[in-house]
Amino acid sequence: MADFNVSARGVGSVNVLELKGYLDAHTAPELEKAFNKLIDDKSFNVVVNFKDLNYISSAGLGVFMAYVETMRENKGDIKFSNMKENVFNIFDLLGFPVLYEFYKDETEALEKFKVQ
Repeated sequence: MADFNVSARGVGSVNVLELKGYLDAHTAPELEKAFNKLIDDKSFNVVVNFKDLNYISSAGLGVFMAYVETMRENKGDIKFSNMKENVFNIFDLLGFPVLYEFYKDETEALEKFKVQ
C-alpha cells in the first residue's frame, strides 16, 4: 500500500491540510475522512499544502471535486499551495486552474482568505 499521510492544523479561521506521500485510490479515503471532519466541525476555509506530496492520481483529484461544492455552499473554499511541478501538471492537464486557486506558498493562500 502506498505511503500517505494527511494532517490538519488551524491557522485562525482557516484549516491547513498537509499532504505527504502518494495520493491514489488506496489512500484517497484518508483525505475524504479529513474533509468530512472539517465539514462536521463547520470549518469550510481550507488550504491544502502539497509540499510533501509526491504523486496524485485521478482518484485523489476526485476527492477535491467531491468536496469543493460543499465548502463553497458554506461560504468557504479550498485553495492549493506549495505544489511540486509534477503534481501541478496533473491538475493543469485536467483544467483545475480554472476551478481552484493555486499559490506558491501557504502564507499567500492564507492571506487570500483574509481578503475575502
